Amino acid sequence: SRADDIVAVSNGLKRDVMLTTLYPTIRKALVPKYQGAVNIEELARTKPDIVFVGAETAGNQAEAAKLDACGLRWLGIDFHSMKEEQEAITLIARAIGASEKAEAYNRYYRRCIFRAAHALAAISAEERIRVYHATVEPTRTSSANSLPADWIRAAGALNVAAQGLSRLLDGNHHISIEQIILWNPEVILANEPGVADFIKKSPKWSSISAVANSRVYQLPIGISRWGHPGSLETPLAILWTAKALYPDRFRDLDMAQEVRLFYKTFFDYTLSEGMVRQIMEGKGMRLTKNRKKR
Repeated sequence: SRADDIVAVSNGLKRDVMLTTLYPTIRKALVPKYQGAVNIEELARTKPDIVFVGAETAGNQAEAAKLDACGLRWLGIDFHSMKEEQEAITLIARAIGASEKAEAYNRYYRRCIFRAAHALAAISAEERIRVYHATVEPTRTSSANSLPADWIRAAGALNVAAQGLSRLLDGNHHISIEQIILWNPEVILANEPGVADFIKKSPKWSSISAVANSRVYQLPIGISRWGHPGSLETPLAILWTAKALYPDRFRDLDMAQEVRLFYKTFFDYTLSEGMVRQIMEGKGMRLTKNRKKR
């Protein structure tokens, strides 16, 4: 593992309990990013061998010039689909000398996509379940051109916010509750802890089919929030969601076994039965923004 070599991170990584338990170095790493902007001079003081930056930094000429001026070697990482995520994993692995691990991960990723597609092949477009995906807030969702939209489609769902209606989203992907009521999704998936519980209890959401029929689900959380735009567990999110939506099609899929295999294979971590349950429930696995782990 190269985790001990990490010297700077985005603050959100410090909130992932499993990640910081496996790799305590991340807890102490510098956070040179504030309100979306990277303090490049502060980053440079950590003397990194390579810096992975997002599209907002890599695509900004002034920021890119500043990275160069500080003598930093950097690589822009950006992906909006399952294919692009696999390509990004390959790029990062080449940069840190872990190509074999990346190839194994991408093979598993493709196998999960195929497994879902094969099991769902007989379900027509008209029969597919209509899903709303809440991300960090109840009324914040993923756009049509995003990794979540891609993997949700692979899981056999019709994403209500990706049906040519992305023009209704504002710059931060917020959508009105009135629009969600009009969409009337059959299932709601929530990334962030607490969002599913809020939706279930809120009178404003009670008329929506997913709420009325108790089909509001908290997505699991492990190293990251499964299915989040930067999630490593996207392959698992596909299988978990496909089984949640169409359980009769996945009778032979043991998600607990799949979870144990994934973390053992790619993180060399043996999960206890209790930890498997905790990951699957997505509870206690991510700290709130104003709470620090002692």
